[in-house]
Amino acid sequence: MYSVRILDAAIRDLERLDRPVGRRIVADRRPSPTQRRRWVLEMARRRARPGTGSLPERLRSGPMTQWPDLRPVLEGIPWAVVGAVATRLYMPERATRDLDILIRREDEQTVRNRLETAGYRYGVSLAVPGFTVCSPDGVAIDVLLGDAPWVEEALAAPRVDPTGLPVLDLPYLVLMKLEASRLQDIADLARMLGLASESERERVRAAVARYVPDALEDLESLIYLGMLEMGTE
Repeated sequence: MYSVRILDAAIRDLERLDRPVGRRIVADRRPSPTQRRRWVLEMARRRARPGTGSLPERLRSGPMTQWPDLRPVLEGIPWAVVGAVATRLYMPERATRDLDILIRREDEQTVRNRLETAGYRYGVSLAVPGFTVCSPDGVAIDVLLGDAPWVEEALAAPRVDPTGLPVLDLPYLVLMKLEASRLQDIADLARMLGLASESERERVRAAVARYVPDALEDLESLIYLGMLEMGTE
């Protein structure tokens, strides 16, 4: 029986460390994304035992959640779904309250104009480059502005999920989540990589080696832990 999730347990440990009262590792109380990722991986490796994850088939159930279809609104503009809604193409769907999309930074004003014309209401600026809008039906959408070296090639060839939405291909989604390395991103990375085929993992390795080679060791740890967690090791 698969009952204990390795990364969930490690993340709970890190969340306790990350509280202002308990954090003693970083003097300014703002660990970097790389530090957060390394702490979680170190904790997870200490806990790891074969067969301590959740069977993938037990996590997959029901149809995919429907989200606003931006294809008619953004026709002709390169864009792709990222974040939690994108991960469901590569792992069991998890709950989320908003839709995240990635566009080129240079297309920001055009996208703003298109969304406004379609009845989307502007919200606020994000902590990362981007802004939020609210759909006519009240769904929150985060529009992320990308200017990383891989953005052009990523948006030129997205994948398509079963609901028809363009989704960032796995290697580029991994690059995004490695850069952010929030606790949920780390868990998502392990589960997506644990369920990926070996050929997909090779594509991910190639992208990481090209764009963030210093994360290659962490990538292998994520693959290993994900395979243990998802029962594919």
